[in-house]
Amino acid sequence: MPVIQSPTVRRLPPIAARVDAELARLDAEVDWLLALSPIGNVALWESFEASGRTAIPPLNYIDLDLDLHETRQRLLALPVEEIESPLLSTLLSEKQRELDRMIELVRLRDTDGFVNASLDLFGGVEPALAELARRILEDVDASVPLPADTGIDAVLAAVESELDWYRERSPDFKADVVVDTDLNSLMMVSHGTFYIDGNLRLPAARVQPLIQHEIGTHVVTRHNGRHQALTQLEVGLAHYDALQEGLGVLAEFLAGYLPGERLRVLAARVLATEMAVDGEGVPAIFDVLHETHGLPTDDAFDIAVRALRGGGLTKDAVYLGGLCELIDYLHADGPFEPLFVGKFALSHRSVLDQLVEEGWVGPPDLLPRYTTAPEFRDRLSLCRSLSVDRLCHKEPAS
Repeated sequence: MPVIQSPTVRRLPPIAARVDAELARLDAEVDWLLALSPIGNVALWESFEASGRTAIPPLNYIDLDLDLHETRQRLLALPVEEIESPLLSTLLSEKQRELDRMIELVRLRDTDGFVNASLDLFGGVEPALAELARRILEDVDASVPLPADTGIDAVLAAVESELDWYRERSPDFKADVVVDTDLNSLMMVSHGTFYIDGNLRLPAARVQPLIQHEIGTHVVTRHNGRHQALTQLEVGLAHYDALQEGLGVLAEFLAGYLPGERLRVLAARVLATEMAVDGEGVPAIFDVLHETHGLPTDDAFDIAVRALRGGGLTKDAVYLGGLCELIDYLHADGPFEPLFVGKFALSHRSVLDQLVEEGWVGPPDLLPRYTTAPEFRDRLSLCRSLSVDRLCHKEPAS
């Protein structure tokens, strides 16, 4: 992928623009991640603990205010075959198919068909990835212990400071921030909204790396995509998750602190995904992660529940898998800055080259804040030689 230099972006042709805009609207409506995020997580743990860690009640979710059948009809009625450019038609058809599978995923929540729908959308665990995950769990040690001395107030202040930094450089930069005390992640971005666990406590050294993961990757690429002619680069071309999560984890390393236990969590997610696909439940997954691999109880339980979301959500293998793909790309001297033009898959690299040639994609409006640090170039250079199982820190960078 060449470094993008063209400063101008031309508009899409009329039918392509209409389909692109409608796909973006449908993408916002089908918030599958929110629909598959369990609620009542504290009570869930208490019940699991009370059972002697042998049983768990059914997971509960919010219901999307959405008629899935009607939404699918609108999706499939889009005139993708009439799009003026074969290049754009291919990309938008691919996104249409992905959204159709996302609708199916939500429809099949907590049914026997959910795992197959998830495998169809996100794939499963390839043997090489499973082998890497087990090697990480066996060989990578936790980093130097740090006190969890930072709570929600300090994190919110850091988040607002970060957003202000970007707004000073691009006034239309935006992200809604929501504090949620019933979140099964410390932080996450969904459809441009930045969610933070209101009960979180973490070491101060982890605050900036996590902010760089969420804002420096997910929010920045959404902002840059909004500056492109193709709206899908804002909401995400098909199969964009792997590169997004790979970039997010890499951001933690480039920001100066990706601890060994974080890499172990990503590996444990792969193992949990594999076990969930094989029909294992939360108690069995928790036991393997906690008793066999020594993960703390909160991490082991969180990972096990995440793997069983909806009935077996295989997306969590994407974090380590996406990181592997990204590191391979960097090892091959792939340029870094073009990865931030929007949300896309590494498999779209040649397509993006064509979009650049057609004038529909320009350079990223913003790069992550961590790229301005004096140490950034040396850290990125190191990533071009390190293997994934060595991509971690014993202690925060000074």
